[in-house]
Amino acid sequence: MFKWSQSVIIVIVSVATIGLMLIQAYWIRDAIKVKQAVFFRDVQQSMGKVVLNLDRLRIEERISKQRKNYLQQKKITIIRDSLNKLLFKGIQNIHSQTDIDILLQSTDKANKALSQLNFNFSDVDEASFLINKKELINTQIKAALAEKNINIDFEFGIYSPATKSMILQKTGKYPDELINESYYHSLAGPAFGFPNKLLLYFPNERRYVLNQLWILLFVSIVLFIVIIFAFYFSIATINRQKKLSVMKNDFINNMTHEFKTPISTISLACEALKDNDIKKSESLYDNYIGVINDENKRLRSMAEQILQTAVIDKGQLNLKLSDINIHDIIAKAVNSKNIQIQSKNGHLQTKLFAHNLQVNGDKIHLTNVIINLLDNAIKYNTSKPEILINTTNKNGHILINIKDNGIGISSSDQKKIFDKLYRVPTGNVHNFKGFGLGLSYVKAIVELHNGLVSVSSEPGKGSIFTIKLPTKK
Repeated sequence: MFKWSQSVIIVIVSVATIGLMLIQAYWIRDAIKVKQAVFFRDVQQSMGKVVLNLDRLRIEERISKQRKNYLQQKKITIIRDSLNKLLFKGIQNIHSQTDIDILLQSTDKANKALSQLNFNFSDVDEASFLINKKELINTQIKAALAEKNINIDFEFGIYSPATKSMILQKTGKYPDELINESYYHSLAGPAFGFPNKLLLYFPNERRYVLNQLWILLFVSIVLFIVIIFAFYFSIATINRQKKLSVMKNDFINNMTHEFKTPISTISLACEALKDNDIKKSESLYDNYIGVINDENKRLRSMAEQILQTAVIDKGQLNLKLSDINIHDIIAKAVNSKNIQIQSKNGHLQTKLFAHNLQVNGDKIHLTNVIINLLDNAIKYNTSKPEILINTTNKNGHILINIKDNGIGISSSDQKKIFDKLYRVPTGNVHNFKGFGLGLSYVKAIVELHNGLVSVSSEPGKGSIFTIKLPTKK
């Protein structure tokens, strides 16, 4: 039921999150379109203003030229009239060859003057006018755009549809973009034919539009990340709580069985002691008393293990630090477990090569750490236990390696075995008893001594636990 409800929650929240993200993306897209439309409007208005100024200048220059032409035409008429009078009078006064030569020279001078005046009568050349006004056009475009708060690089050009060519370009770097991707506005043209076009291209237009919306984009991205992180954190928390619930139930079940066995043994021993025949046999009486004492120690040990874990979790564990010899600690732990190993026809070997042995630590807790690891090496073994303990020094630390030939640990479980209450899953088979507190206790004690504990293992090939503790100089 829990798994089904969790799946439904994940699906619903996922759909809702994706829906919110799509809606936000739709709003952002619309906002970009609005900004692009505003940019297009401002550019067109700016270009219209520039074109209006250019047309005004062209008209003023044309009128000025026409006025000059009118004056020149009037001057030509006067010269022609004078020339005609000169010719008429000259012809009438020809009396010799010298008079003819003088008349011809005067006529040539008048014709040259007329030719010079006719050269200046040509109308305004629009291409030349625009080329001469290149810097003025650039300045006016920049000023018109600045009025609309558009301060980005631009390229402009004048295109002639009649000749299908560019009359003028600002830099010449973007000829294709000017023709295919630019804004345009028509200049005032002739009564018949195609007017020239003012083209305007912005190389960084997209970046400029997006910069107008950077706050909205930044906030949206942050919100997306927050929503995704919150969703992930919620699912992870649910899964963690589920795992903790399962581990708690397993712990309670294991603890119940672990406590039930010595309690039942003590109960049976007490019932047996009530028998008068047993009271008469001193050896049986002592044997039952010994059983009760052993089981009582076992109960006390399990209770202390649970209480120690609680104290460590609360951060209330007070270590009794002193200078201790690590090899002495190992020897004490080995002596306490040798009988148990021999009872299983196993063997424990030590190779203690470390020379710097002094550690500032708690003697009792460090001994319990070694005993815990030896207990695991004995417990999680389906054959004869073969255990090797060796020590070495490295970079101001002492390394304690405890190697066994047990069932091994998979790589996925190696990351979790030091977590409190975690036990390697074995399906429906429960051959190995325990609370899942031993390795978490080992890690906590080693870290309180500024050390590290790690494991290297493969299923079916045993494990190597390594403890690294700082030594005294």
